[in-house]
Amino acid sequence: MPHTLLVAPAGRQVGLTSACLGLVRALDREGIRVAFAKPVAARGEDRSAALLAHGANLRPPAPLARAVAEELLAAGDDQTLLEQIVALCSRAAQGADVLVVEGLAPEPGSVYATRVNALMLKALDAELVLVASPRGETPAELASAVAIAAHGAGVPQGRASCILNRVVAGGAAAEARRPGLDAAAGDVGEDVLAAYRAALEAEHLRPVAVVPWRAELAAPRVKDLARALGARVLHAGDADRRRIRRVAVCAMTVPNALRAFVPGALVITPGDRSDVLLAASLAVLGGTPLAGILLTGGLEPDPRVLDLCQAALRTGLPLLAVDQDSYPAASAVAAMDPRMAADDAERAELVMNAVADRVDAEWTRAFARPRSVRRLSPPAFRHRLVEAARAANRRIVLPEGAEPRTVAAAATVAERGIARCVLLGAEDEIREVARKQGVTLPASLELLDPARLAPRYVQPLVERRKAKGMTPEQAAAELGDSIMVGTMMMALDEADGLVSGAVHTTAHTIRPALQLIKTVPGCDLVSSVFFMCLPEQVLVFGDCAVNPNPTAEQLADIAIQSADSAKAFGIEPRVAMLSYSTGTSGGGQDVEKVKRATERARAARPELAVDGPLQYDAAIVPEVGRQKAPKSDVAGRATVFVFPDLNTGNVTYKAVQRSANVVSIGPMLQGLAKPVNDLSRGCLVEDIVFTIALTAIQAQQRARR
Repeated sequence: MPHTLLVAPAGRQVGLTSACLGLVRALDREGIRVAFAKPVAARGEDRSAALLAHGANLRPPAPLARAVAEELLAAGDDQTLLEQIVALCSRAAQGADVLVVEGLAPEPGSVYATRVNALMLKALDAELVLVASPRGETPAELASAVAIAAHGAGVPQGRASCILNRVVAGGAAAEARRPGLDAAAGDVGEDVLAAYRAALEAEHLRPVAVVPWRAELAAPRVKDLARALGARVLHAGDADRRRIRRVAVCAMTVPNALRAFVPGALVITPGDRSDVLLAASLAVLGGTPLAGILLTGGLEPDPRVLDLCQAALRTGLPLLAVDQDSYPAASAVAAMDPRMAADDAERAELVMNAVADRVDAEWTRAFARPRSVRRLSPPAFRHRLVEAARAANRRIVLPEGAEPRTVAAAATVAERGIARCVLLGAEDEIREVARKQGVTLPASLELLDPARLAPRYVQPLVERRKAKGMTPEQAAAELGDSIMVGTMMMALDEADGLVSGAVHTTAHTIRPALQLIKTVPGCDLVSSVFFMCLPEQVLVFGDCAVNPNPTAEQLADIAIQSADSAKAFGIEPRVAMLSYSTGTSGGGQDVEKVKRATERARAARPELAVDGPLQYDAAIVPEVGRQKAPKSDVAGRATVFVFPDLNTGNVTYKAVQRSANVVSIGPMLQGLAKPVNDLSRGCLVEDIVFTIALTAIQAQQRARR
């Protein structure tokens, strides 16, 4: 058996599953092979396994039914129960370095959870990690209660660890805040967290993590609300994605209801209040993303009114109806089960990262086996990106400064300290975009108006383009483009990198850089890679964004650039030159091009593991690789995939991304003297955040060279 951690509650409603999710993510980030088991199922829907499948691609064995465990306990047959638990955990732990076991949480009517957890602790020879959550106690009172729980489990003093979850400001109980629906809850200061940490240490408990309460981690989806209330869905819209952060009952006149129309608000109003419905629709069209509208009283709007609301509904605004009156409906919303739904992959990801970010990295690293082969899982890769970008502390310019996704991403980057972002755009426009989205712009985020900056770059641009006959008038016209302004900032060393493309084409983003920044000495080609975060590992795909039909020589350069990029980001490069043919099984111009490219890459970089032509399945599936290319040191284990042309590469990366629900980070451009990275116009906020992180790391690497 690997090292086993039994994660058990020290109280009720402490967020036990959330703590397990975070521990799994924290261990995964360190490249530790982690497994999970929940030996005994909870009553009702058991969410742990489903959430782990979303967040960590783990498939733990099904837990023992609660009724079976209760029957054995009632008969006094503890040993049979423990034998079954040990067998289940042994199956789950195969091939793992660490097994995380979720203990039993106390439930109404059950008095044996603490006893069973103590028995499992001994039977599994596990280390105890207690999970607690403040309910109004002082730090000293809570730490004393946790110490009593550790003693009750038979753990000697100084041998138990603790995760303190959902710490709130002011000592109030977390559940009193109505997680996710309380806009007034303030941030928790580090001084509060430090006080709890010190209190735990005073009781000889190791604080593995002290996690602050954050409203956004508990925000339910509109879909969850509809399911909980049995609501009729008049228009689904984005009900499976929109989250409820506030609840507003609107039974007053429109002028008084306006204050309720804020981002993330669920508007509850009688079904015959067409004036409120129309006003809310206008607010949505004005850029305020309401969570949804809940119509009460068993009444539905006149079809003519709904016709007037169609433009707002087309933005994804959900519209629900219930038979209860407004007050009972609002009470039902407040009484919703705050736990994560089993299918809420997005929330599981947020919770895993929020807890993992607070886990003591020194503690997790101690579980790494010295001889085990370290792997780079997608969570580990993303975590390394963020940490490396923070250390780089680079200034990244974002020319699409008023674009909503870019504004939200820049705020996130600033809050997490990933980079120093500069938004180019009119300050009033940027702030209005942020207000409509409910985004708070950190003080560290720079807002610069490119129209005011442009005049100072006219002469430097003329100097750099005088060989092309550029005049001051032409330079002034070129600087009417914010991407050109941002590129000039880089050219004059006022910025370290640039990210654009949320609304502009790739050519528009790259052209100024090719004119002013140029390529790395000795390199004539700009290409791109995507980091494809598959469930088990991160792969590199290139070139899927820039070069339509590269020659054999260019294809070799792309292979070498992509291999270097992979290595720079912690991925051991094994390069597969892809084709519709493996080895000599096929012929034709396209296959010959890949053969020549492979030979050229090998000649230029003899130490590099590169092979081709290889079909995709031969490159990635070990069994197929052994059959089709038995002598290859790349086949079946490739990490870098070089596509023969843009058509093939772009189609493949998008097919993998969308069909397999894979996060793709990029495109990251290669070959420029300073990093400029292009976004997909369908990018998400998360995509922009990680592209900024990539850019910051590239800038650091360029500076070192």
